[in-house]
Amino acid sequence: MVTHPDLLVGTGTVDDAGVYRLGDDTALVLTVDFFPPVIDDPYNYGAIAVANSLSDIYAMGGRPLLGLNIVGFPVELPKNILGEILRGGSDKAQEAGCLIIGGHTVDDREPKYGLAAVGLVEPGKEVTVAGAKPGDRLVLTKPLGTGIITTAGKQERVSPEVMERAVAVMSKLNRAASEAMLKVGVNACTDVTGFGLIGHLNNIMEASGAGAELRLSDIPVIPGAWELLEQGIVPGGTHRNFEGAGQRVRWHQDVSENTRLLLCDAQTSGGLLISVPEDRTDALLKELEAAGIEGARVIGELLLDGKKGIQVVP
Repeated sequence: MVTHPDLLVGTGTVDDAGVYRLGDDTALVLTVDFFPPVIDDPYNYGAIAVANSLSDIYAMGGRPLLGLNIVGFPVELPKNILGEILRGGSDKAQEAGCLIIGGHTVDDREPKYGLAAVGLVEPGKEVTVAGAKPGDRLVLTKPLGTGIITTAGKQERVSPEVMERAVAVMSKLNRAASEAMLKVGVNACTDVTGFGLIGHLNNIMEASGAGAELRLSDIPVIPGAWELLEQGIVPGGTHRNFEGAGQRVRWHQDVSENTRLLLCDAQTSGGLLISVPEDRTDALLKELEAAGIEGARVIGELLLDGKKGIQVVP
């Protein structure tokens, strides 16, 4: 494990990004993320990839500053497709106030796109996964289901309306949610991406040494995702997440297998999962609503009884 007096967040936890102090008032937040297309439209794919990359900075309480494109692209494909991917990424980065100042492209059999990104945060104000405390409320800022819906899209088994909802969720920056949590003051945060809600919550639990309870009835889901799940449409990554949950999760007997898969669904550019003190929960929800995030929900809490792991109730 790398250590240094100015390395405020490194590989010692499973945080979303690294944080390196430059001085008393300034630290860098550094992250990298890229992945193959999750949808067919190249412009929206580029926008989603950048929103996903910058999400790691927002989860740490940082402000994106600079980005470098990371591109894999087959030489035989039309270059206008690559142009649309990069245009979508550029527009999303501009929305975030992040400058894309270069990058690197390699020939690859499958397209891949994302960013190596740098942000800024004041030292000591970075939000990590390790600060959650018993009694905290868990707030989720985006609904689940993008993995199921995009998989259905690849199989041409999803309606345009359901796909449009998923694209809107994935394209939305987590900037406003990050600004709201910083204004209120929270104990821990992560974004919900490839490891699913259960996997990313488990990272908070392990780093904080706490346990948590999730209430299924309070967890937001993109309309249409349940119906696709009932048709047996489940990404391979979601199955792997479910298998990896193992003994870390105590499922109530009334929580169906499909429901368990949904909570493990591998998300792309998901929302922030925030651990906030109980007495600040209402203030956080009001700030999120004022910022236009109407779908944020309290989905559970950290346990006070000393139990570890995650329990899921109806």
